[in-house]
Parts: sequence; C-alpha cells; structure tokens
Amino acid sequence: ITLGGRDITQAPIHERARAGLGYLPQEASIFRRLSVQDNLQAVLELRPGLDRHERRRIGDALIEEFQLETVRHSPGIALSGGERRRAEIARALAGDPRFICLDEPFAGVDPISVSEIQEVIRHLAERGIGVLISDHNVRETLGICHRAYILSEGHLLSAGTPEELLDDARVREVYLGENFRL
Repeated sequence: ITLGGRDITQAPIHERARAGLGYLPQEASIFRRLSVQDNLQAVLELRPGLDRHERRRIGDALIEEFQLETVRHSPGIALSGGERRRAEIARALAGDPRFICLDEPFAGVDPISVSEIQEVIRHLAERGIGVLISDHNVRETLGICHRAYILSEGHLLSAGTPEELLDDARVREVYLGENFRL
C-alpha cells in the first residue's frame, strides 16, 4: 500500500496518520467521557506546528462543518449514533488526512443517520479527501461511490462503477442476487 509514493504497508498506524491516512473503525472510537470538543482537541494536540489558538480555530471549524454545535460540550457517551459518527469523522479529519478509510460506517446507525453519513461522505469527496469504504451494506455504499470492488472469499470478484457491478452476472450470482436494485 502506497500513499504519496511512500510504502505504508507495514507502517504503524501513527506513521500512516502522519503520511496522510485517516481511519474510522467500525466500533465506536470516540472517547466516551470527553466532550466532542475535547475529542477533537485531543487529536489536534498531536499535530505539529499548531498553537493553541490555531487548534481552537480548527476544532471550531470542524464542529460547525459537521453540525455538532449543539453537542459540542456533550460527552461522547451521550451522543446518538449519527452524532457519534459525525464526531468521529470530524476527529479523524482533525489529523488533516488526504485519504480516510471508513470501516463499516453504516453499522449500528438508524436509517436517518445513514442518510446523514452518506452526505458527510459526499462532503469529504467534495473537499478533495479520498474516501475508501469497507462495508457490507451494499445499497448504502454503492449509492454514494464512484468505483467499487466486490470481494468474495478474500479474492477480488469484480471491480467497476456501481452500474457495471449491477450488470455483472457473477456479482449478482455470488453476492447481490437477481432481485437487487439500487
């Protein structure tokens, strides 16, 4: 795996982050006892070259960008599924990544939150951040991606645009089924 011409395959997670890769795990990763604001500041503290005022400005901008103002001072444990996911994505962006890997971003969230997260993912792409999603929720994922890879038993079954994958007989037979529609 290379990022910006650098091999990060064996690099520890903190070196991958420094190279520009953000990561959002499937499990809740927010610091449950810290406020949303403090969750962001915890990551911003690790970024070199930022003074206290700059960290505060970036944190405030992320809170506004991800519509977290009403829960700014709420502890992570008190957030809804959608609020938690938005806070976790904002926290990942506090590290200033060029790419972000989202592991099962739709897992454990209600349908309204799924729609919110899809909008956040579109927003990340519009910001110029590369987004890599690993998810079993095919409908939600294919509905927002430009290109997808279908794996079966650890091997690449097919790759292409969502439309190309829907037209692929092998993908329908092995993974989607004949009645699948977006």
